[in-house]
Amino acid sequence: MLVLIRGAGDLASGIALRLYHARMQVVMTDLPRPTAIRRTVCFSQAILHGETRVEDVTAAYAEDSLQALQLLHEGKIPVLADPEGACIAELRPDAVVDAILAKRNLGTRITHAPCVVGVGPGFTVGVDCHAAVETMRGHTLGRVLTEGSPLPNTNIPGLIGGFAGERVLRAPADGVFVPARQIGDLVEQGDVAGYVGEEPMYCQLGGVLRGLLAEGVPVHKGMKAGDVDPRGEVSYCYQVSDKALAIGGGVLEAILRFSEG
Repeated sequence: MLVLIRGAGDLASGIALRLYHARMQVVMTDLPRPTAIRRTVCFSQAILHGETRVEDVTAAYAEDSLQALQLLHEGKIPVLADPEGACIAELRPDAVVDAILAKRNLGTRITHAPCVVGVGPGFTVGVDCHAAVETMRGHTLGRVLTEGSPLPNTNIPGLIGGFAGERVLRAPADGVFVPARQIGDLVEQGDVAGYVGEEPMYCQLGGVLRGLLAEGVPVHKGMKAGDVDPRGEVSYCYQVSDKALAIGGGVLEAILRFSEG
């Protein structure tokens, strides 16, 4: 079974791992210049570096659909710089998963494949997709929806280690981001994690720097640019999160339930 995932950030990559380990063929798409925060667990980095590895799975950049098919034969996950999803018509996948996590539908249509799954807010079952998967932390995380829509975005990060909004590092100004630390560094409250021009971006709590934008990424003031995990466990920086795996399990269930044959 061929599954195309729109988006290749950390949650989309967790979905891809689940599907890959379930012996499905996975192709992913993302922006030509990805804006991933948790870059150590994002297959989108293949677009920038040619190849990347998340846990035990390797992804490689594909210039077009033909090269994507060749990479599938090599046991790799192809990642195309194709934010519009133009390759869908060429690859004709058995399932399309929209895991862009834009909080709205950026062009995925229920007619794109025999099974279309919307991940998170912005999708309505029967209109945009055949099934949707809940992304809100809590009792319904990862649940497959066969009607209605996932819960709306609250703009409040889920609790990790007793902290929510304090975990997120946001760009202090408009401009170009320059990191001052690296993913995996242990930080304290008040440490500078990066700069936008002369403006420092301070850590609001101590822990491990789990995510950070790459150097040179254009940002606007308030844009998410980093993530501190207060649990301070460095190994978590290199593992797909519990949330991503839960959502991945829901997507796997949805594909198996709603695919033809």
